[in-house]
Amino acid sequence: MNLLSRPEGEKLIVTVNEARIDSAVAIQFKDRMREETDGGGDHIILDLAQVDFIDSSGLGAIVAVMKALGRDRRLDLSGLTENVDKVFRLTRMDSVFQIHPCLEDALTP
Repeated sequence: MNLLSRPEGEKLIVTVNEARIDSAVAIQFKDRMREETDGGGDHIILDLAQVDFIDSSGLGAIVAVMKALGRDRRLDLSGLTENVDKVFRLTRMDSVFQIHPCLEDALTP
């Protein structure tokens, strides 16, 4: 699972450099997110602009990451493609996560 993180002010941006988050990579995704976010700020932005497909396992992995961060840390999403956005809306997860149209919007205070 190819993830890249970088600090941006008080926020930590984690970019997913994969086309899919599905059952084949969900466990790897959670493990890599844990590595990338350990001690890395209280506000994490998960950049999904390169992800074209997500299934229920991938969605569950993102929810698990959010829960693992705890109440004191925040996970926002940015750059959802049309297919990924549909999954979040159909499952009503768009009411759970703060979703930004693009990374630049997520970084704007």
